Amino acid sequence: MKITFLGTGTSQGVPVIACDCDTCMSDDPHDKRLRTSLLLQTGKVTLLFDAGPDFRQQMLQANVKKLDGIILTHEHKDHIAGLDDVRAFNYRSQSAIDIYSEERVQKAIKKEYSYVFSEIQYPGIPKMMLLPVPEHGFSVNGLNIIPIRVFHYHLPVYGFRIGHFAYITDANYIPEESKEKLFGVKYLVINALRKEKHISHFCLREALDFIREISPKKAFITHISHQMGYHAEVSGELPSGTSLAYDGLSVNCNE
Repeated sequence: MKITFLGTGTSQGVPVIACDCDTCMSDDPHDKRLRTSLLLQTGKVTLLFDAGPDFRQQMLQANVKKLDGIILTHEHKDHIAGLDDVRAFNYRSQSAIDIYSEERVQKAIKKEYSYVFSEIQYPGIPKMMLLPVPEHGFSVNGLNIIPIRVFHYHLPVYGFRIGHFAYITDANYIPEESKEKLFGVKYLVINALRKEKHISHFCLREALDFIREISPKKAFITHISHQMGYHAEVSGELPSGTSLAYDGLSVNCNE
C-alpha cells in the first residue's frame, strides 16, 4: 500500500495573496502547501481522502487517472470544495463517483452542490454517489476501512484506519475508545496546525504526545499552517521516526 500526500496545508491562517510572512515567502518547496488531501493506492484500489479547493490541481500533479472513491473526513470547505471537478472522472468512467461520508456530511454536500442532486439534471454536471460510513467499518473493492471517531473542537469528524495505516486530520481530541482502534498501527498520519495551542486542531506538542502514546513505526504530521515555521527548521526539532509531511511525499506502508 502506498500513500501520497497531495496536500499538507490548511486554509486557516494562510491568506495566500496578501501574506508576506517568512514561511510563505520561503524558496523551499516543502513550505509550499496545498490544502490537505491524501491518496491511497494498492494493487487494486485507488482512494482519495478529502477533496478541497485544490482537488483538480492535485489530481493533475499526481497524474491520477482513476479513482475508486473519495472518503470525506468532514464537511468543512477546505475538504469538500473541489468536488465539482469529479466530472473529469465521471467522463473517463462513464459513471458516478462513490463518495463515502457520514449522514451530516452528505447533507452538507447536497446543500453545497444542490444542482448535482436536482430533479432536472443539467447536461455535464458532476455525478456523485453518496455512500454511508458505517461505524463498524466498510470495504472498497476488498479493502477494509475502519472509521475512527475524533473531534474537531465540538464537531465530530472521522479519521480512518486501513490495516497498519491510520489517517487523522482536523482533530484536537481523540476519545479513549478511538485510541483503542489505533494501537498497533505502524504508519500514522496526524494533524498539527502550529506550535502554539489551538482551539480546534492539535498543536505540535499535542500531536507528538499522541504519537508517543500510539507508538507507530513511523509518524507524519499534516494539516500544517505557515505559523508552524520553516519545514527544515521544524524537521530538525522532531524525534526520530516522526516527520513533517510535504506535498508530493509518497510512502510505502509495508507490513
